[in-house]
Amino acid sequence: MVSDVFGEVGIAATYGLVGLVLMALGFALVDILTPGNLREQIWVQRNRNAAVLLASNLIGVGIIVATAIAASQGNWGEGLLSTAAYGILGLVLMGISFIVLDLFTPGKLGEILVEEQAHPAVNVTAASHIAVSAIVAVAIF
Repeated sequence: MVSDVFGEVGIAATYGLVGLVLMALGFALVDILTPGNLREQIWVQRNRNAAVLLASNLIGVGIIVATAIAASQGNWGEGLLSTAAYGILGLVLMGISFIVLDLFTPGKLGEILVEEQAHPAVNVTAASHIAVSAIVAVAIF
C-alpha cells in the first residue's frame, strides 16, 4: 500500500517535471517572439500585456499536459513521451499562430504586445494560444 503511494507520487512528479520543462520552453518562446527581456517586462516593469501573453501560453501548455496525462490511461512511459511530444507540438503551433497573427497586424505584433498601455491585441493573441492548445488537447483523444 505505502509502496503504491510512493510509486504514484513518483509518476506524478515525473509528469510534473515534464510539464515544468514545457512551461519553461513556453516562457522562452514568448521571450523570443517579443522584444526585450520578458522577465524584466513582467516582474520589474509590471507590463500587463506581456503578463497576459505569457499567462495564456502557460495555461495552454497546462491544458495540453493535463489532457495528455489523462489520455495516457496509466501507461507511464508512453504517457511521458506523448505529454512531451504534444506539449512541444502545442508550443510550435502557438508560435506559428503568433507569426500568422503578426502577418495581419499593422506594425510588429511583438512590439505592440509589450507596450505599457493595455492593447486589445494581447487578448486576441491570448485567445489564439488557448484555442490552439484546446485543438491539440482534443486531438490527443
